[in-house]
Amino acid sequence: MIIQGGVIHIGDGTVVQEGYIRLEDGKIAEVSSGVYSGADREVLDAKGKIITPGFIDAHCHLGMWEEGLDFEGDDGNEMTDPCTPHLRAIDAINPLDRAFGEALDYGITTVVTGPGSANPVAGQICAMKTWGRVVDEMVVKAPVGMKFALGENPKGVYNDKSQTPMTRMAIAAIIREELQKAKRYGEDCRKAQEDEDADPPELDVKCEALLPVLEGKVKAHFHTHRADDICTALRLIREFQLDGVIVHGTEGHLIPEYMGSKKVRCVVGPLLMPPSKMELWNAVPENAQALIEAGCMVCLTADTSSETKWLPRDIGVCIARGLDEKEAFKAVTVNPAKLLGIEDKVGALEPGKDADIAIFDGHPFSNMTQCVLTMIDGKI
Repeated sequence: MIIQGGVIHIGDGTVVQEGYIRLEDGKIAEVSSGVYSGADREVLDAKGKIITPGFIDAHCHLGMWEEGLDFEGDDGNEMTDPCTPHLRAIDAINPLDRAFGEALDYGITTVVTGPGSANPVAGQICAMKTWGRVVDEMVVKAPVGMKFALGENPKGVYNDKSQTPMTRMAIAAIIREELQKAKRYGEDCRKAQEDEDADPPELDVKCEALLPVLEGKVKAHFHTHRADDICTALRLIREFQLDGVIVHGTEGHLIPEYMGSKKVRCVVGPLLMPPSKMELWNAVPENAQALIEAGCMVCLTADTSSETKWLPRDIGVCIARGLDEKEAFKAVTVNPAKLLGIEDKVGALEPGKDADIAIFDGHPFSNMTQCVLTMIDGKI
């Protein structure tokens, strides 16, 4: 298939004003300026349209809080134990939830979905496509990260239970304790492998889940809003030499120089949040640009399940408030792909990558625009 005409946004900031994309076997085979003159006669006319890579939402909960349901579809938080690293998002996601189709309608082709922020150590998150019927066939990478949470959410859950953790101190202490326990567990496992006289430790599924995090094979995603919580997350990342990511970073604009000096990678959003709790009182749409200017790598998110489809709209509001347009495109394409370690498959319109493509009848981040076509793996 040939997609001919239109303005092509590659994803890395490069723009082809008038060109074509050639697809083969669900992959991008060629991207070029000018008019296609080859033998392929299956041509999709995109003249006057804007073509982008399928957008990536680097943090959400699609399929874990199902639309229009109460407890029946609430599978995002296991609020019975503050430490649940062994939980896997893929065991909870309902790929037939309507939120996937809604995201697809707005040009979002890949999402990172996982447990919520009730627990200091919440579980394993995954990156998946937004089209399909079987989770195992939709997954791009799993686990793509381990979810940790600081601040008001775990405080509120366990304060209501009169159970640890009720303070920020206890939240950090639980994370630290579990990581130290997993570190010791890993050392004991290695000793047993190297010394035939040493007995292996008793199986601990929580430690087993945390070992790849300590080894840097799985990223540590820290839910943080307040500036002091961001600093606590960075402290934990430094202590255990984790491959860390700050998720939300709502008060990052209050400490941008500090975050920039640490070369922090952030998934910023939701971008338009009401002050529904104290740690969101300083939420501003200028946050992402402040972090970009400070030298942070920024991805953008709409979060939740019902809000994911509004990500392009929210980005448009932030552009109106100073967010650089080129950086905005990168923040939902190449940046999340690199952050998640899936840049070989998605995030840019480049040969060899999956044919995940969105076509818009106007600027993709305008409230007046519609996504007229979404394609995943070359399928419309």
